[in-house]
Amino acid sequence: MPQPDPAIELSRVGLRRSQRWILKDINWTVPAGACAAILGPNGSGKTTLTRILAGHLWPTVGDVRVLGQHFGEVDLHSLRRGLRLVSSTSPVELDPDLTAHQVALTGFFGTLGLYDEVSESQYSQAAQMLDRVGLHHVADHRYTTLSNGERMRTLIARALVISPQLLMLDEPTAGLDLLAREQVLAAIQGLSTQHPEDRPTVLMITHHLEELPPATSQVLLLDDGKAGASGTPDEVLRGEILSPVYHCPLDVTRVGGRFYAQVHPGAWETLLRRK
Repeated sequence: MPQPDPAIELSRVGLRRSQRWILKDINWTVPAGACAAILGPNGSGKTTLTRILAGHLWPTVGDVRVLGQHFGEVDLHSLRRGLRLVSSTSPVELDPDLTAHQVALTGFFGTLGLYDEVSESQYSQAAQMLDRVGLHHVADHRYTTLSNGERMRTLIARALVISPQLLMLDEPTAGLDLLAREQVLAAIQGLSTQHPEDRPTVLMITHHLEELPPATSQVLLLDDGKAGASGTPDEVLRGEILSPVYHCPLDVTRVGGRFYAQVHPGAWETLLRRK
């Protein structure tokens, strides 16, 4: 059987603004159906690269292929129908009177309110996606009454209703407490158990190792706009690779398929003296 096109192919991608290279010489490939991650500290270029992949920014140099479509040869509006970007920092404000179920339904139309007639199949699909992310019990609750973690899972369900080929999650657990974070990660991990034909390619964008679900198979580590490393989690998530990128001495441990980084308190005084 022929293999599907990779979900993401980047070749020598760079973006320049005001005489400064925000991204430079990025090469990365993500197989279709994989769970991948773009990792790096603040200012490393994660958001810029995400906007390029979503078709909202055009690179200065390099080749970009998303879902088998070559930038420069594909209509980006058409391409976006097959992908969804969910961000914890999005300024988008949904209609406050909508229930969680109705918010999920707006994903079919890409609107902030529910203005179109909903079919029975759409109604059922939205209910199934809410159940998949563990929110069946709050489906009829107003979105504004939900916790931040429940809102994020509702937005993931909203993205999933159209069965996107590529689901990008930009810092989906930012600002969440421990339980809410783990519930969001459990929902993301659950996507990897779907049948391969139904499984979206998932791209996590985050600062933190512990926010990567065990299903993560590919990691791109960004360092000041460049690729600090790329490969499997075992290859990239190592103290000797991460420490110079995060500018602090990191110890990395792996438990239950997840990675955790810590800085020993003995190094704190040194960190305060950094210039």
